Amino acid sequence: MARAAHGDWLTLGRDGRLSLYAVTDGGLLRWTETAVGGPSWSGPHFVAVDALTHLTVAQGANRYVHFLARRDRLGSTGQRVVDIAHAIQYQTGLAFTDWSGIGNPHYKHWEQGWEIGPPAAAVARDGTVHVFVRNAQGGLSLRRENPDGKWKLWEDLGGVGLDVRARPVALDSGRLEVCSAAESGLFVWRQSAPGKDFEQPSGFALNLVPGTAAALETGSDRVTYLWADAGLGGTAAWRQGGWPMPLGGGPTHGGYAVLRAPVDGYDCTVVACRGDDGSVLLGMGGTESEQAGFWWQSLDESCQGAPALARDGHGRIVMVLIDPRGFPKVARQESGSGLALSTWTGI
Repeated sequence: MARAAHGDWLTLGRDGRLSLYAVTDGGLLRWTETAVGGPSWSGPHFVAVDALTHLTVAQGANRYVHFLARRDRLGSTGQRVVDIAHAIQYQTGLAFTDWSGIGNPHYKHWEQGWEIGPPAAAVARDGTVHVFVRNAQGGLSLRRENPDGKWKLWEDLGGVGLDVRARPVALDSGRLEVCSAAESGLFVWRQSAPGKDFEQPSGFALNLVPGTAAALETGSDRVTYLWADAGLGGTAAWRQGGWPMPLGGGPTHGGYAVLRAPVDGYDCTVVACRGDDGSVLLGMGGTESEQAGFWWQSLDESCQGAPALARDGHGRIVMVLIDPRGFPKVARQESGSGLALSTWTGI
């Protein structure tokens, strides 16, 4: 039985084929398109990960796919050990590297390490991996690679009362930004320049539903943040220097999949989430033109966790979900006008 992963769990490889990754007992599952644009998939291929509790997938501009797993297991002396493990897939459908542990931010106090949240990750333009976890104090910790591939020490980025999972985004400029919902609203961390340290977090008094913060680059070196608004009962969006904008839609449960893609020649932001009744909600509007309206439709399919969005090797928008029974399903943008999706098919 599959369970939805987090992050970029639907990826496009260098060869134009999509791959799908999901969590299962004892490890993860992978399905891969057998040809560019499908419709057939191979798999599932099982990859063992000992004591896996959470999985995040992140893909870099070089198309390498990185896997960050939170593991909860017994150490050699019988003590409980919680750490983050990392593996890489360099080519579509081929083997992973060995899993290597990168520890956790409480390496001096392992009992505090039990309290870390699941990992979130992003890959900068230079290929360096950045891993974020909520620490035992309720703030955000970061571990990132040097350009030579060696890992730096854990860094404490501050923050308080954070949601269980942060949402980082890698920008085309080489910078990263990361956001996290908090009891008081939204915290945002920004790098001043590629490879530099993160600035102190900025806090914004927004009414977020926990677990729903998302981030998407919508302009040159500019990020739009989206979330389910507890007051409005729908989705909202905000960019630095502007005001929060209501996007409509219904109440949501869990996170968002967000994608920037052309639709009928227009630059659009596409959003997918799980509604409170379990069905998939799909929204679309002009990128950075929220005031012009956002269009929503409820799809006749239920899912667990958030769906995933990507563009296939032919440029078509593809949505994948894990249904309540644990089976993956796919729908693909049909030719013609608008964002009409094909019927759902099992993978």
